[in-house]
Amino acid sequence: MPTEFLISALVTLVVVVDPIGLVPTFIAITAGLPTQARRSVALRASLIACCVLAGSALIGDWLLRSLSITLPAFRIAGGLLLFSIASEMVFGVRTERQSRAAEQAIEEHVRNIAAFPLAIPLMAGPGAITAVILLAGRAQSGEHADPVRLGGLIAVIAIVMGACAAAFVIGTRLSKLLGVTGNIVLERLLGVILAALAVQFVIDGVRAVWS
Repeated sequence: MPTEFLISALVTLVVVVDPIGLVPTFIAITAGLPTQARRSVALRASLIACCVLAGSALIGDWLLRSLSITLPAFRIAGGLLLFSIASEMVFGVRTERQSRAAEQAIEEHVRNIAAFPLAIPLMAGPGAITAVILLAGRAQSGEHADPVRLGGLIAVIAIVMGACAAAFVIGTRLSKLLGVTGNIVLERLLGVILAALAVQFVIDGVRAVWS
């Protein structure tokens, strides 16, 4: 097993995905949900992001080239969608809607926010996808992929996503300590930060297009 490649892949993905840094955003996005629902979101989001990044490692470069989709375009689209979520967080629209939701609606909401914006574009965003595609390129031996290196890369992706799930579960305990008022303040504050991050996604995408 190529140890240097695995260490490089692990460090790269931990830095790019930043499981600890995603915890405050996870707390804000899942504000108002029961503890069990938050855990479900954490597991679903990690599984979805793992599948997306593993798929990127296997066919990501080929798929983007086949569909003529550039990473800057993906970054701009993700930023615009993320901004819509951030605006709802800032104005409290999401919390009000969640408080009126029935159990079935909550379950549907859990599935939705696990896929977007948590899994995509926060966990498996343009940066992570780019890193995985580049690492998959390094896993090639000549013109063909090295099965051992590629399998190791997918294992590293699973480990990083597992770390995200664990960090999110711990984050739910922190949310309980903050209480209702603390969660409301945190949601508004992180909504502004998320909006800034979304705008930065768009700026980076536009800059890459014009460079």
